[in-house]
Amino acid sequence: MKVDFIISSLGGGGAERVLALMVNSLAKNPNNEISVISLFEGKGGYELNPNVKRIKLKQTNYIPSHTIRSIINLSRHYKNKNNRPDIIVSFVTLTNLIAIIVAKLFSIKIIAQEHNSHLRFMQGRERITNFTKKHIYKKADIITVLTSFDIEYYESYGSKVYVMPNPCSFKAIETNSHEREKIILAAGHLNRYNHKGFDNLIKLIAPIVKTYPDWKLKIAGAGDEGLAYLKKLAIENEIEDKVIFTGFINNIAEVMNESSIFILSSRFEGLPMVLLEAMSQGMACISYNCKTGPSDIIEDNVNGLLIEDQNIPQMQNGLRKLIENEDLRKRLSNEGIKSLDKYHISEITKRYEALFNSIVNTNE
Repeated sequence: MKVDFIISSLGGGGAERVLALMVNSLAKNPNNEISVISLFEGKGGYELNPNVKRIKLKQTNYIPSHTIRSIINLSRHYKNKNNRPDIIVSFVTLTNLIAIIVAKLFSIKIIAQEHNSHLRFMQGRERITNFTKKHIYKKADIITVLTSFDIEYYESYGSKVYVMPNPCSFKAIETNSHEREKIILAAGHLNRYNHKGFDNLIKLIAPIVKTYPDWKLKIAGAGDEGLAYLKKLAIENEIEDKVIFTGFINNIAEVMNESSIFILSSRFEGLPMVLLEAMSQGMACISYNCKTGPSDIIEDNVNGLLIEDQNIPQMQNGLRKLIENEDLRKRLSNEGIKSLDKYHISEITKRYEALFNSIVNTNE
């Protein structure tokens, strides 16, 4: 099976990490020929299996519109019949718009993937996002979503929808008795601080780390603009010495394995892979019950704490419980590890390959 994965760039981010995980896993099958096409170059990025082919499109720089420029560049690539795959997998709304148009132009099968709830749209791009979801997605062979929450919305506009959860990339730890640092960990691209709720996180964590001075907040993620803003917030809340910004890191599993509490402060999500990864490394997890995703993963007070969406006092109370009660942290940690089997990378890979085969072998 010849499969092209298309994404805006391979810089640090959740959708990019999913893409890297899936292409690396799919490339282990010698029957698969996997390529990654990034429309733009990004800073940082994830390591790919040597069997995965990276394709850099020839750029058309004289056209100011990124969308039109990308449609032209991708069309030039697929104009050569030898470059055409059996199926395209595209990631995230605006890249999906580009990829679906080009795929239909050259009669290539396409799966368009959404990695957030349909309720989310990029700032300033609501019109094109809604147009894509309501009018373009039905031209794709399948739209994949992360949770069942989105099925009804996309089907109402004539799209064929399939639920494809994010994989948990990390092998769950087998022993969970080691000492952990007194770290509350958050992770995500810093420039998306509004989406990830890092602005609120800095404010709500301030009284916590002042009350429990042995504890610190660590935020892992790239993004110069967000870093500057969040550092300013930390200074304003007088906790600059209590907040650690790691930047983009490749060893997030090690950091999770060493840390005690994972916090998801997002205002919205798809299916937060980072929450699965934190559980796999035995972290006690606490999350806002935002739309959508956390409630698919966390059963409150069983394998984590699920907090009313954006309820800051409730989140602070939950953090205090976790900090003060080591037995609670250990219980949630152990139960979290047990709850991850259905998200294992091998299971998700089987689902991808089955979906590829069903689409490619279907005659239109």
